[in-house]
Amino acid sequence: MSKLSLIATLVVASTALPACAHQPHSGDIQSAKNAETIAPFDIIHTKITTEGNVATFHMAVSDQAGTNKPTPTGQLAGSHVFSYVWPTTIDSYEVGFEKKAGILALAVTAHPDFDDTPLYDENGDGSTTNDGNVWHSHWVVLQPNAQCGEGALGVVDIPEGAKPRLPKTWPGLPILLDSPGWNPTFDSDGVQVRVPFEEIGVVKNASFDGVTAGLRVNQSVHAPLLCVVDVMDIASGDLSLPGKVNE
Repeated sequence: MSKLSLIATLVVASTALPACAHQPHSGDIQSAKNAETIAPFDIIHTKITTEGNVATFHMAVSDQAGTNKPTPTGQLAGSHVFSYVWPTTIDSYEVGFEKKAGILALAVTAHPDFDDTPLYDENGDGSTTNDGNVWHSHWVVLQPNAQCGEGALGVVDIPEGAKPRLPKTWPGLPILLDSPGWNPTFDSDGVQVRVPFEEIGVVKNASFDGVTAGLRVNQSVHAPLLCVVDVMDIASGDLSLPGKVNE
């Protein structure tokens, strides 16, 4: 998918914000505060930096990052996911999926109605099946999907019977989603994730943006299963992926 296609897909779901300098942070994408966006999802700064073979994905918001989570519904179908997302130009192959499978994005998510990190016990209670409400990280592969709504994106479904290339930490859901277990860290105004790469050059050469969004689990598996339904903010304002790593 071209960058122009990506811009056209998401810009219909968000009001463009003008860029401005934000003095407490330095880095790639500076964004204006927007009083109409709830503070924990009002992006003011987004960057990716590297040190050695580790890339740090960082996003700052107006206030109280990570304090708002979805209201539990008591069931998977129709439940909601809140997310902090870094769409990138990194090829999906670099993290274990097929080549050019869609838009590769790192996402930090919380969702109280299901657990999609079966290898990890994020809340430390001895069970790996009840941690969805704890903020955690994913790689997701996104594509435009008309079934999610006009101009909307969905996490790419895996057709029944298909056997695509998948990461070793794929959680078993029939979508292109990985649960690598990198713990996000929050402070009052931001979230960051440290991500190791065997070939850090694929990150250094990438472009990126920042998005805060809500997703919805649909009633049936391939409806598709997971749709982006509420874009709250876009760091660049127009999803032009202007971010350059280490600049």
